[in-house]
Amino acid sequence: MFEYAPAPESRAVVDIKPSYGLFIDGKFVDPADGTSFKTINPASEEVLAEISEAGQADVDRAVAAARKAYDKVWSKMPGRDRAKYLYRIARIIQERGREIAVLESLDNGKPIRESRDVDIPLVAAHFFYYAGWADKLDHAGFGPSPRALGVAAQVIPWNFPLLMLSWKIAPALAAGNTVVLKPAETTPLTALLFAEICQQADLPPGVVNIVTGAGETGRSLVEHAGVDKIAFTGSTEVGKAIARSVAGSRKKVTLELGGKAANVVFEDAPIDQAVEGIVNGIFFNQGHVCCAGSRLLVQESVYEPVLASLKRRMARLRVGDPLDKNTDIGAINSAAQLDRIRTLSDIGGEEGAERWSPPCDLPDHGFWFAPTIFTGVTQAHRIAREEIFGPVLSVLTFRTPAEAVEKANNTPYGLSAGVWTDKGSRILWMADRLRAGVVWANTFNKFDPTSPFGGYKESGYGREGGRHGLEAYLDV
Repeated sequence: MFEYAPAPESRAVVDIKPSYGLFIDGKFVDPADGTSFKTINPASEEVLAEISEAGQADVDRAVAAARKAYDKVWSKMPGRDRAKYLYRIARIIQERGREIAVLESLDNGKPIRESRDVDIPLVAAHFFYYAGWADKLDHAGFGPSPRALGVAAQVIPWNFPLLMLSWKIAPALAAGNTVVLKPAETTPLTALLFAEICQQADLPPGVVNIVTGAGETGRSLVEHAGVDKIAFTGSTEVGKAIARSVAGSRKKVTLELGGKAANVVFEDAPIDQAVEGIVNGIFFNQGHVCCAGSRLLVQESVYEPVLASLKRRMARLRVGDPLDKNTDIGAINSAAQLDRIRTLSDIGGEEGAERWSPPCDLPDHGFWFAPTIFTGVTQAHRIAREEIFGPVLSVLTFRTPAEAVEKANNTPYGLSAGVWTDKGSRILWMADRLRAGVVWANTFNKFDPTSPFGGYKESGYGREGGRHGLEAYLDV
């Protein structure tokens, strides 16, 4: 039997500065009141850098810079010239991909394989894709002479820091808007590196502005009278607060919120393939995925073999150093998120569900949680209703396709779902009845910049990606 041999990625490719300012009007500046906070490596609790915290005066400066750039430069620039900047940004992201991937894993805790092979290639792909749209807006079917909205306020979460940035900024710039973006307070570093990329690409000052801070900074930004468009990805609770705050205003809003996706496995599905999809659906990025397949619905006739295969596969998952290329599951992003995962998991056991995790030695420092499944779960259990946002899977059973649809739709969310079956007709039948913005067939967590993504019900409204993602940034 071979001994485990670590394959660590080098930190030497990343130059983390001791402190970072706000990126406003094309340059890094100090916050007006001088306040700051620390960002840490969740795998070790090491302090990585001191980050400036933007107050109201800083948000005012950023919005004013974005408005000036919109009025005087960006909205007047031909689409083909805006496209050149987006192409340039995309190429720089590709060139600096290794550096960006390492920084993302350090600040976020996700495995380097995911940052390197999924996140960063998709970031570049989004900028390439929307660069191609920048000079074709008149031919996109939006009606005559679609116009940019103006200044876009964008607030993104910590689970996919740079990928969520690309989902927001690329279509906004292609459509002719300027941007003020606030990254999550626990993962600001790749957004600030993106600011450096904007400088490297000679993007006109004020077109992209990045203000760092916590919830109060985000609130100041979305409630600012000088913004025309709000794009938010995050919790349903905060999304509802944003919707209330802008009700009755002229601001255009898209909200991509929480989820509790069902992954439905029928008796004719290839079990090994389905198990790989189940593992990818819930344990990818430590379960920090709004569309994670956190509810597994298995047809009763194959429940035992699916569960046995799933446990065997989970026993081979490697939890540990995010910079180790062998790692499957990295660190939980923050102590607060780890507390939530632990609390809801404990409640699952108290409510009578059976909990199982493979033998797993967790590191002594940092924030860690072993991959976990619950069986004997009913629709009444909180772990089947509430978004845990961690590597925790609830397993339920069903007998008929109609029962599978009923259980899958029995949730306030509607972001995604997965269907595993050998029958194409059943896939179409299920997809027509599942109330989810995305339905994957015999796969899970597949994303492409050409395809729209978004939800129903408490998972938000509006779409990101594809042609639909452009429409959200245009006055049509």
